[in-house]
Amino acid sequence: MVVVAISGLHGAGKTTAARALARKFKLRYVCAGTVFRQLAKERGMTLDEFSRYVERRPSIDHQIDRLTAAAAKGRNVLIDARLAGWMAKQANLKVLLTAPLEERVRRIARRERRKYKEVLNETRKRERSEAKRFKQFYSIDVNDHSPFDIVLNTERFTAKEMVRILELAVGQFIRKRS
Repeated sequence: MVVVAISGLHGAGKTTAARALARKFKLRYVCAGTVFRQLAKERGMTLDEFSRYVERRPSIDHQIDRLTAAAAKGRNVLIDARLAGWMAKQANLKVLLTAPLEERVRRIARRERRKYKEVLNETRKRERSEAKRFKQFYSIDVNDHSPFDIVLNTERFTAKEMVRILELAVGQFIRKRS
């Protein structure tokens, strides 16, 4: 059984890496961010508005966690979630992707064709909101990287290079388990 958990800051390359690794190693892909975005969209809210809304409604975070955990049960799965490394107890390889705020905001602004300053303000608010919620609801300090087997700063790598680095690590891990 292989369960890989990929966590990361917004714009660090988490979803890019997770999708590529799931495809390469034929792992079932489970993404908590998709659930979060869908719930925001259903309520007609931006991610910033929905983050603030969720701060006062822990049941929504718990709902997302339950949906993600249910989808992640079983074998040969890759979990793509902001808190995957802390929450996915069954994961046998945990990866955290990071990058400086400015680089992450540049990536998000370019990807979404939005203004840098707008994305910067939204990302700061969203990450403050998440840190507060995760500490309050789960006692998780997002600055504690001790649960992770691999912590990779993606700033100096292209997406292709980052994926290649992780393919080597995950591939080695899988070969050792065989």
